[in-house]
Amino acid sequence: MTRKEAIERLRQTVKSGSPIIGCGAGTGLSAKFAEAGGADLIIIYNSGRYRMAGRGSLAGLLPYGDANAIVKDMASEVLPVIQDTPVLAGVCGTDPFRRMDVFLDQLKELGFDGVQNFPTVGLIDGVFRQNLEETGMGFDQEVEMIRLAAERDMLTCPYVFNEDEATAMAEAGADVLVPHMGLTTKGSIGAETAITLEEAAHRVQAMHDAAKKVNPDILVLCHGGPIAEPEDAQAIYESTKGVVGFFGASSIERLPVEQAIQSQVRQFKSANIS
Repeated sequence: MTRKEAIERLRQTVKSGSPIIGCGAGTGLSAKFAEAGGADLIIIYNSGRYRMAGRGSLAGLLPYGDANAIVKDMASEVLPVIQDTPVLAGVCGTDPFRRMDVFLDQLKELGFDGVQNFPTVGLIDGVFRQNLEETGMGFDQEVEMIRLAAERDMLTCPYVFNEDEATAMAEAGADVLVPHMGLTTKGSIGAETAITLEEAAHRVQAMHDAAKKVNPDILVLCHGGPIAEPEDAQAIYESTKGVVGFFGASSIERLPVEQAIQSQVRQFKSANIS
């Protein structure tokens, strides 16, 4: 699917009054049934593999594997089962061992329709984050990756964490902007430390407004932190202006699986064999 076609489809979704829903997929099964449920975008990134292996999503930011290689490997599991939904690759834009222009060409040849910046240093703060910025592995590299992807006519849907990053990504050519509220709460491996929904709405709105000043046509969604269930996303829509959808990863594939498997096993265990 071309970038133009994907954007037009997303705009039609918004025009119809429905939110745009992007779904992280750590397995082919997750992707297949996210599409069956009406997902507008499917996103493959390394944390999906860790998450569906029962590990915390932040494992994707630590040195447990080559993030960009994992995404290419996951492509063979996910891409063949998707029929008609744009699929994004989570790209580690700070990877110092790849020519990003070459890598993006490879992703496009594999069949990816677009990209997102994940793993992202946006989730890192403090002195470590500052040192990453000082040594050539900062957020600016992720912005450059989005710019290169836009040049290649790939759909670009980056995460951002503050207003300056929202502005930079909009200037780089982002089609869809996703203000990130941190690690998703709830469930067995969700975060316990998170901002409130009220604060999340405030932050999402601020990033939305910053991006819209650069590109009035950019589509802005929300993700993460306390936005874990459908009613949480609804609360964000009602508390903001111009936010048109939600990206879910743990919310889409981890939380439902945790609940469904436990419930099914309990039902089987409740049977009487005497």
